[in-house]
Amino acid sequence: MSGTSEGSTPAADLIRPAVTDSDRKSPPRTNAEASGTFRAAFVRAPLAMAVVDREGLVATANDALAELLGVDAGQLAGRVAADLMDLASDARTWHAYREVLGGRDARLRCTRRLKHPDGHSVWVQITVSPLPEGAGGVLLAAADISARRELQGRLRHLQMHDPVTRLANRTLFFERLSAALDVESYERGGTGRIGLCYLDLDGFKAVNDTLGHRVGDRLLAAAAERLSRCADEAGYGRASAPLVARLGGDEFALLVEDSTGTEQLADLAESVLSALQEPFDLSGQRLSLSASIGVVERQAAGTTATGLMQAADTTLYWAKADGKSRWTLFDPERNAHRMTRQALASTLRPAIDRGEFTLEYQPLVGMADGRLSGVEALVRWNHPQFGMLTPNRFIALAEEDGAIVPLGRWVLATACRQARRWQLERPDEAPIFVSVNVAVRQVWDSDLVADVAAVLAETGLAPHLLQLELTESAVMGSAGRPLQTLQALSEMGVRIAIDDFGTGYSNLAYLSRLPVSVLKLDGSFVRGFQYEEADARPNPADEVIVEAMIELAHRLGLTVTAECVETSAQAGRLRRIGCDTGQGWLYSRPVSPGRISELLDCPSEPAGQTGQAVGNA
Repeated sequence: MSGTSEGSTPAADLIRPAVTDSDRKSPPRTNAEASGTFRAAFVRAPLAMAVVDREGLVATANDALAELLGVDAGQLAGRVAADLMDLASDARTWHAYREVLGGRDARLRCTRRLKHPDGHSVWVQITVSPLPEGAGGVLLAAADISARRELQGRLRHLQMHDPVTRLANRTLFFERLSAALDVESYERGGTGRIGLCYLDLDGFKAVNDTLGHRVGDRLLAAAAERLSRCADEAGYGRASAPLVARLGGDEFALLVEDSTGTEQLADLAESVLSALQEPFDLSGQRLSLSASIGVVERQAAGTTATGLMQAADTTLYWAKADGKSRWTLFDPERNAHRMTRQALASTLRPAIDRGEFTLEYQPLVGMADGRLSGVEALVRWNHPQFGMLTPNRFIALAEEDGAIVPLGRWVLATACRQARRWQLERPDEAPIFVSVNVAVRQVWDSDLVADVAAVLAETGLAPHLLQLELTESAVMGSAGRPLQTLQALSEMGVRIAIDDFGTGYSNLAYLSRLPVSVLKLDGSFVRGFQYEEADARPNPADEVIVEAMIELAHRLGLTVTAECVETSAQAGRLRRIGCDTGQGWLYSRPVSPGRISELLDCPSEPAGQTGQAVGNA
């Protein structure tokens, strides 16, 4: 095919320069002369070029293009240009090329990798642009950019790999991770799942600090080799091996695309642990190493790179907290608890100002007569998101960040005001006392004595109607400021109680030197008393231990309260061995102030002896 049509000028003849003033001064050249000049320039040009007609066939091509493609120039005429230059391999480029051929677009530029007949590949940058109007074709130019691509490849490799371990670096890792999580990637096939082992080396900092960074770098490189070997073994028989990357310091990651489930990730984590636990020999130095690994495996759909890394980082933290040298699988429930804990910690202090806390009161009942003698104030958090929370959900958090101090002040003031209110409502009856829990941090981080004195003065509550409860571990061995605080409170007339007694030091002799007036036996001692059958016998040790503690406490002038009393059998046996006060669901669950008022209005009905717990009435 000649590439010309009747009455038209050959396409190659259309490559002419514009006429300038200097040209007009020279003798005019004939069309044949001009055509010959530019045809020669076209043929001998170092840039590979071809004229392509509107049908997409090569009309003429120069020697540079023939050399680039590894064929004779004469063999190119009439060939389909798109096939020669691989322009139909993707829909977008093919569409743009057709637009230029049809005269609807001005230019196409793209990069292609072409296969040379001798076997090597050639990277070319292709430009397709229209010839002057009436030529009926386009000019295709191809520039060999293989050397530039090779240089770019080397530079990219350096940019994307860690110089110490030769592994993929953080940039390449996240590039691959983002690509794996792209919707088009997992919708094209595969399992649609993704897995990650995120690890750091236990004790690596000690190696750097004692042996120096040079040895540390060699150790990192040796560890990287073992990780790569584990990845290669895991990838055997699969489409691809996991990507091993050094994310920084002594942190590494193994990314498993198209994972088959948690079992695959668990096997990989186990192999990594085993490989790293083998001693390292570095020029005569024998070093031991271990790793902690966080393992995450999930559906790629709906997963983000940030979310996956957060889960992996959290799980790695769990592995370290659980003892190191192990792998731990991500647990959504455990993570939800952690997130809830963080949410509570961040909103705890503002919640005090917003009035989100409330108090419930659990009766303290005399074992001898079943009468209500006092109540323990128990704080609740009416959280706007998580609902009503009991103290075990937030007290530890409050102690960690110091919020226990303002919260403790609020509890103390609220409980004392309520106790004084009950007293004023029934001036002719014996008043009940209120017991308030105090954390150790309140003793150290605030002036507890001043706080108590101020609240008692404000509310008008008598000091002997306030009881402060501290845990056994906080009181035993107290010296310095804690002991001085307890002495001052006792001298003020406030009663001091040891909560959960029997779970800590259990040093009864030490109690004689402390200003303590009440022992509250831990519920674990009372649970052995739950049997109901008349002919059943308890574990003798349970009753002997409790009876001995009560007797010794009485000899020291202390009263004893039993916690977690749940059955009448427990109450009967505790009463028989001399326990003074009982507290538990037999008598009542923690209830509102109004329910306590109702119980106080019925003094003829002993609490816990009517067959129905007052909290359920």
